[in-house]
Amino acid sequence: MKKNKAIIIVIVFVLLAVGGYALLHASKKNTVTSTQTGAVNNTVLVTKTSASLGQYLATPGGQALYTSGGDSQGVSNCSGTCLASWPAYQDKGVTTGLPTGVGTIQRKDNGQIQYTYNGLPLYTFTGDSDGQVTGNGVSNFSVVKPIAANSNSTSSSSSQPAANGSSSSW
Repeated sequence: MKKNKAIIIVIVFVLLAVGGYALLHASKKNTVTSTQTGAVNNTVLVTKTSASLGQYLATPGGQALYTSGGDSQGVSNCSGTCLASWPAYQDKGVTTGLPTGVGTIQRKDNGQIQYTYNGLPLYTFTGDSDGQVTGNGVSNFSVVKPIAANSNSTSSSSSQPAANGSSSSW
């Protein structure tokens, strides 16, 4: 009888450990925070790396993502000719279950849904091609940097010089 109780206790312990491990990893699946060696790769954002910029966020297609210094939390002030050079990173059908830090706003000029990172609207740059990051620091736009999980920083952009980017998993 004591042997059966011991076996049951071991089985319960193993099940709890496996279930806890699975739950922990499932809850981390959609985060956008970066660890020192980690990266993100989901249907909305990926991390890329360049020698001079370090890690930065990009679209799944590899285009660098930017924020505008002229925007505020939840408000895009880029319209008209600004949008011609800095297209809004707009919803591609994924607006629920977004990674931590990623949200959406409805643009006032055209009513479309635009992705945000830490509340700031996201844009791509028409001057970028083939993994290049040429818009950083141009017209008050900054490439978006992932926030490290072990950092207390709330900044989502950088004013470091532009550089070519290479892909990395996040």
